[in-house]
Amino acid sequence: MKSIILLSGPIGAGKTTVAKELVTLSPGPVTCIEGDTFWFYIVKGGETVSPNMNFKMIMTSMVAAALPYALYGYQVIVDFSIPPWFLDTARKVIKGKVPMHYVVLRPSEKVCMERAATRKEGVINDYSKYHELYTSFDVAQKYIIADDTNDASVVAGYVREGVDEGLFLI
Repeated sequence: MKSIILLSGPIGAGKTTVAKELVTLSPGPVTCIEGDTFWFYIVKGGETVSPNMNFKMIMTSMVAAALPYALYGYQVIVDFSIPPWFLDTARKVIKGKVPMHYVVLRPSEKVCMERAATRKEGVINDYSKYHELYTSFDVAQKYIIADDTNDASVVAGYVREGVDEGLFLI
């Protein structure tokens, strides 16, 4: 049995880049669940389903998908903007069967905005509609890595060390 790392943070925080580096630093076997791919499973939406309901459903699905991997001995990295309000649901899904860590990458909003505007896919030129998501992580101070200057490999090292020391356990 290994653990699940919920690698979270606002859009533009560098989650996917850090997740790739974290894979190289983690003892195998490792699996990485890129949460954005779960949006593509919804092939036909209904008018009665709210975007917030879909958001919670997708996060629940990816955490549930992570559990069997961890039970079978994989270190699981879940890469997605998982707000702190979702942690109670994540705990219920995992039911204490494996350790779960919550790591929030949270560089300054300015850095997130710049990264979001220069990504290869899904460019975001108006970050103002993501301000609320950015500030939603304020309550997760214990789990935040705030770093505007270091590259992804250094930040991944901080994540790995913190996970190994149990600093991010929920």
